[in-house]
Amino acid sequence: MSLSVKHLLGIRDLKRQDIETIFQTADQFKEVLQRPIKKVPTLRDTTIVNVFFENSTRTRISFELAEKRLGADVVNFSASGSSVSKGETLIDTVNNILSMKVDMVVMRHSASGAPHFWPNTSTYRS
Repeated sequence: MSLSVKHLLGIRDLKRQDIETIFQTADQFKEVLQRPIKKVPTLRDTTIVNVFFENSTRTRISFELAEKRLGADVVNFSASGSSVSKGETLIDTVNNILSMKVDMVVMRHSASGAPHFWPNTSTYRS
């Protein structure tokens, strides 16, 4: 089961089968959460960076829990304690993170189009 898009930046570009795949995967993961050990090796050897340009405790924790339960190595980035507070641009921050060869990025930004600036996204819009 895989999605028809490489980067999930919204639901507009998803096909019906993509949405069905997401729901089927969620149902399977609900079963995992009922187990005594709530981890699966799906994302083993995968590094995910959570890039948060605005505060959100619930969103950050829910993503981090899901990523860790799927076996990923997780790094959290908060703009408030970074070079962004000294004037580094979104593009500079993105390029710095990409230079570290991470596998996935989860972004939360106050500007809804911010993830579309991420280089090499198949659904990039100008």
